[in-house]
Amino acid sequence: MKEFNIYLTGVGGQGIGLLSQTLLRGADHAGLEVIGVDTHGLAQRGGVVVSRIRCGSRVFSPLTLAHTCDLVLGMEIHEALRGMNTAMKQGGALVYMNLSWQPLPVRLNQSPEVTAQEIAAACSRFDARCIGVEPRGLADARMQNMALVGAVAKHGLIPGVSKSDYANALEDLLKGEMLTRNLDVFKRYAG
Repeated sequence: MKEFNIYLTGVGGQGIGLLSQTLLRGADHAGLEVIGVDTHGLAQRGGVVVSRIRCGSRVFSPLTLAHTCDLVLGMEIHEALRGMNTAMKQGGALVYMNLSWQPLPVRLNQSPEVTAQEIAAACSRFDARCIGVEPRGLADARMQNMALVGAVAKHGLIPGVSKSDYANALEDLLKGEMLTRNLDVFKRYAG
């Protein structure tokens, strides 16, 4: 497989670890060579959390250079914009949760809220595919990560990874009621 880079970003407590592991294991179930790394340092304080995943037969490090990622996933709108400006390559794709966790500068009225229109304009500058995921109807906010996985699966954004590969990954990672609930959200958003 040709090199394929993924950049995931969110705020501590949003479930980026499970999101990352689901994508990694999904790629593994598809038979892809894959490597990843998570940055957990600020997770408990509501700080930025980043994961990187790289697929390909000639990939030897999980780290990505600036503007080399084919796919950026943002767990909230401010992080989505930051992730695009940090990692997105021309012609990439963005999948983001269309919600705001209001970073401190926004709360202090020092910076405006990022809007969906700003995200669309940034996607246009990158000639990127832009997929906003609406959280409405999610009974549990902790499962927003599964809505993103579903959107990635629905649009076939990771070459060679099928919906069943992601479902198998979830079966590896979760058990019982948590597996059932997460699979339900994944399937709803995967279409």
